[in-house]
Order: sequence, then structure tokens, then C-alpha cells
Amino acid sequence: MSKGIFGGLTVAAIALSASGAAFGHHSAAQFDFGNPVQITGIVKYVRFANPHAKIILEVTDDERGTRDIEYEGHSRNNMIRQGLVPNLFGVGEKITIQIAPMRDGSDGGYITALITEDGRAVGRITQAD
Repeated sequence: MSKGIFGGLTVAAIALSASGAAFGHHSAAQFDFGNPVQITGIVKYVRFANPHAKIILEVTDDERGTRDIEYEGHSRNNMIRQGLVPNLFGVGEKITIQIAPMRDGSDGGYITALITEDGRAVGRITQAD
């Protein structure tokens, strides 16, 4: 194999392996931060860990009935800085979360704030984030 071809293949291999890091984190483009929505439900699962917090709520509405919906939040560090600490609420509690909903209308969203069962508000409870 000639040095030119070998060199070109080497550069291509390095570029491809390095490009994987660019896909290591997803974009937030699927969330509609301009139209926040409040969702109330029963906590089924909560995980405050990196890279994202995760809360699963049992949600009931007239249109689709009762179902479990997964929501994601920021990193553990950012959530804690906002006051969303792991012992703020637990499984089985009723909470209200403010989310940036999915742009395509599907279940889920990005948590921007939270109201606990006893009324403590954490994060940014506003009409628009």
C-alpha cells in the first residue's frame, strides 16, 4: 500500500473515531422551551444522576387516560443548584412539574421547575422560560 493511501486512511480513521464524541450528547431542540406546561402526577421513579435527572410520573388526563411518562432534567449539579435535591420528594408523592414539552406533541419533556406536594416551588415557575 502506498504511503499516500495509508496516510489518507489513517487520517480518515482518526476523523471518524473522533466524530463519535460529537454525537455523545443530544440536542435540546426537541423541547419547546417557549411554551411551558405544568403536569401533575404521582412519582413512580426518580433518579438524580448524570448526565440527566429522570422522573417518571403516573399521569391521568381525559384524553389518554392513565399512563407513566418519563421526563428528563438537567445534570445532577445543575438540578441541585436550583434546589431540586434528591430528598425533596419521593416515590408515591403527588408533584407538579413545569416542563418544556416535546415539539412533536408526544409524551415527555424537559423539567424546568417543580412544585412538591406540600407546595414548595423549586426552579423557575414562570409563564415562559
